[in-house]
Amino acid sequence: MRTFTDIDQLAAAVGEELGTSDWFEVTQERVDQFADATDDHQWIHVDRERAAQGPFGGTIAHGYMTVSLIPALSQSIFSVETDGPRLNYGLNKVRFPNPVPVGSRVRAHATLAELADVPAGKQLVVRYTIEIEGQDKPACVAETVVLLFS
Repeated sequence: MRTFTDIDQLAAAVGEELGTSDWFEVTQERVDQFADATDDHQWIHVDRERAAQGPFGGTIAHGYMTVSLIPALSQSIFSVETDGPRLNYGLNKVRFPNPVPVGSRVRAHATLAELADVPAGKQLVVRYTIEIEGQDKPACVAETVVLLFS
């Protein structure tokens, strides 16, 4: 895992692939918990019997659940330990090209895409590709935007 302790280290790494996370198993229990937390109980995610007859042959993770795994997945790739606080600012270019079947494993690849000056400090953009084990097409591609306050 790579650790950035100051802005100069981040600036020097712009454009670099930061690495790949550990594998993470997507369980039905986790999908059900996400459904409860978001009140999104669409049958394709939580009804095993109906989903078995559906287009994917079983339940799949919510797209938003997949993108919400980015903070957990990134912990095994890199950390930013600068002096000031950090704040999630948003996401860019989020797409879900491939559903994540329950029981599959996912992992993230991260690239430091941009570090820009903003009035509060710096804006860090990291590009993620979340892949599904054994699949050619990724589950999710997204850019996270984080404000680094100085």
